[in-house]
Amino acid sequence: MTTTRSEALFARAQSLIPGGVNSPVRAFRSVGGVPRFIHHGEGCYLVDEDGNRYIDYIGSWGPLILGHRPPLVMDALRQVLEIGTSFGAPTEREIELAQEIVDAVPSVEMVRLVNSGTEAAMSALRVARGYTGRDLTIKFEGCYHGHVDSLLVKAGSGLATLGISDSAGVPARFAETTISLPFNQLGPVEEAFRTHPGQIACVAVEPVAGNMGCVPPLPGFLEGLRELCTQHGAMLLFDEVMTGFRLAFGGAQTLYGVRPDLTAFGKVIGGGLPIAAYGGSAEVMSYVSPSGPIYQAGTLSGNPMAVSAGLATLRHLKAHPEIYQQLDDACAALTADPPPGVTVNRVGSMFTFFLTEQPVVDFASAKTCDTERFKRLYHWMLERGVYLAPSQFEAGFVSSEHGMAEITQTREALRAYFASETPE
Repeated sequence: MTTTRSEALFARAQSLIPGGVNSPVRAFRSVGGVPRFIHHGEGCYLVDEDGNRYIDYIGSWGPLILGHRPPLVMDALRQVLEIGTSFGAPTEREIELAQEIVDAVPSVEMVRLVNSGTEAAMSALRVARGYTGRDLTIKFEGCYHGHVDSLLVKAGSGLATLGISDSAGVPARFAETTISLPFNQLGPVEEAFRTHPGQIACVAVEPVAGNMGCVPPLPGFLEGLRELCTQHGAMLLFDEVMTGFRLAFGGAQTLYGVRPDLTAFGKVIGGGLPIAAYGGSAEVMSYVSPSGPIYQAGTLSGNPMAVSAGLATLRHLKAHPEIYQQLDDACAALTADPPPGVTVNRVGSMFTFFLTEQPVVDFASAKTCDTERFKRLYHWMLERGVYLAPSQFEAGFVSSEHGMAEITQTREALRAYFASETPE
């Protein structure tokens, strides 16, 4: 496999962009080697600048539930290009996308569109603090809610990949407003509420963690958080940037039957373009400016390109609910019968192959993985045309374009790798 063009581009990028990439995990630091520079996507495939073709299990980190360049999304974008790309003024499409989200998600009566998952989580947290008049936040180790100052405490995603638990440049006083606890354990949450009575504004959680790898909630965990928040007057914030409209049409909260007070959305609601949103009850959202005192704004919020791509995607998913079963079946086939020494976690079309023998239920158990072994697996798969996330601590995704031919090719490459590890 030739990588000459990617190598040249990476060398050039490193003199112009920090680390040569515009998001840390893309740099291949945890797996080594040269990141592939992508030329284009087609269906469930990526093609790099050297012409190498890969089955893509990243899907732009989750949003491409319908694969690369689905015709319905491309048609929607072409229509918008005829009228303009940005106005900085309201458009009817913004209302239509908000309506689709409100109709699909039982806990959401009003929604504000923003530009990124970080912005959605940051804004929802501000709403929780402003609405409750409290300052403290509970989050969970290994859960990542964007690069918000106060939430970069024992976070997942790139921070887990790079082996750091917080960030330089974050004032200690910001971090002190965050209580980081083990995922999937209610006891520490109960203790935190006892220790800080009347001070906790919000419990923020990925209902299915995706940024320490895919880690589902244990039975009763989300329900317990809901009960504790109600009991102590705190707000429950579901970060569904990754899970929203991917695990079910109404998100993980629909799948698990737990209603949060606030929800952050992203990824799928933009159909591959940059957009996000946060929402909750009409009463809570009435506190957001210009209706209320909690300020939040954005020049490109509700951008017509992103809104149109999101509308096309959500309307297609609503009209074809069978897609979710198709995704579930494909991902189940991909992850079936893991070899010894591998733990597979999967929810719907999200999955992770953890290279550890023990169950992975939180960040501590995720960190028992053999990351050196993962490096070897990663490059083995890449050389055989399978593009996984370049980190042990990230979720993978299946799209509606992944067929049994691609699933079979991937499973054969996986089997061959694990067979190669076994001494003769």
